Amino acid sequence: MLLTDLRTIFERDPAARNWLEVLFCYPGLQALVFHRLAHWLYKIGIPFIPRLISHISRFLTGIEIHPGALIGQGVFIDHGMGVVIGETAIVGDRALIYQGVTLGGTGKETGKRHPTLGSDVVVGAGAKVLGNIQIGDRVRIGAGSVVLRDVPSNTTVVGIPGRVTRQNNSSTNLLDHDKVRDVEAEVIRALFERVKALEKQFEEVQKSSLSPTQLDEQPTDNPKSKNSDGMIEDFLDGAGI
Repeated sequence: MLLTDLRTIFERDPAARNWLEVLFCYPGLQALVFHRLAHWLYKIGIPFIPRLISHISRFLTGIEIHPGALIGQGVFIDHGMGVVIGETAIVGDRALIYQGVTLGGTGKETGKRHPTLGSDVVVGAGAKVLGNIQIGDRVRIGAGSVVLRDVPSNTTVVGIPGRVTRQNNSSTNLLDHDKVRDVEAEVIRALFERVKALEKQFEEVQKSSLSPTQLDEQPTDNPKSKNSDGMIEDFLDGAGI
């Protein structure tokens, strides 16, 4: 498993230059080594020691993995500071997890209470995947997202709460930061365009009911409306919508 983890790091991280640097300077790899030992002791029923190893690993690497968590082969925790993986979490083969990710529970329920990640899943920085939910294979979870429901395979999830924004992931790029949609901004744009259309219709109806004298008295521009429209346009332009 160590060789598989090393090979995965060299395949996915262009900053990895030699095996010595990776072995001693990559906290994600070190946390996995600690976890493999702690998990083995946990499975054979050794008390206290697995949790102590997990605690030492968190102190040294900034990554907390409960000894009961099941981690597949070729998993890469990139940077990793602040990553938390709960007791009943399952992480599939070749998953890529960035810093600040939480695979946690949602309450004090017993049994399976943490998420299950499929193979080749990418979890962006700061994302929270909570509860006993199923994340399918080849799913990409955008940075900062909060996922609370099952996610089908081959999809991209972004937002709070997480929503599926793309089906059938086909790009070879692992995370595709430049292609992750801003769903909230798209909805705001749609509502904004609808409001503008309704305002235009209202103005036309209003004009048709006024006499020529009343039309001359009507103000041609509304500065407040122009200012608010400009603010909304700036927001949407900043989101690339």
